[in-house]
Amino acid sequence: MYKVYGLVPTRTLRVLWTLEELGQPYELVQCRPQSDIIRAINPTGKVPALQDGDDIITDSVAIMIHLADKHGQLTYPFGSIERAQMNAMLMLILDEFDAVLWAAARHSFALPKEHRVPEVKESLQWEFARSLAQLENRLTGPFLVGDQMTIADILFSHCLNWAYSAKFPVKSEKIQKYAKSMRTREAYKRAMANAS
Repeated sequence: MYKVYGLVPTRTLRVLWTLEELGQPYELVQCRPQSDIIRAINPTGKVPALQDGDDIITDSVAIMIHLADKHGQLTYPFGSIERAQMNAMLMLILDEFDAVLWAAARHSFALPKEHRVPEVKESLQWEFARSLAQLENRLTGPFLVGDQMTIADILFSHCLNWAYSAKFPVKSEKIQKYAKSMRTREAYKRAMANAS
């Protein structure tokens, strides 16, 4: 059984959702970022972390890729064009959405007060909206890459949830419909139930 370290309101949700989609059992060790529990297995103090046997894997996307590859679901075969397209989508989401949202979070609460620049958030919201409009044009089906759900969908959906809570506007009806369809998945609901 896998052991996941973290909390649902963090990037840990991505890992829990992946495990639920894969139908894999896991234990959630609820711990906050920078807590003694997480620092004992990840010196950066960041969550999530995944224990797979005796091994620890850190970084939510690295964990998702590992799980998808290991169980042969939520991904495409190595060397396929679809796999390359999924990887490209993962990088795009990390660069254009996750990084922007994290920059806004750092300047809202994560950085020491004297290093925060709250005024940067307006520029980050503009950048997020521009990237969202570009991605909207690429969304032609129910999923981001091909005709099956992949970890790219989990990553993007998590970023959209984060955007809503961070008051980043998501005006596109197409993107709103996509996000709603992802949030109605039973695996998502089970992962979210870990918050209670």
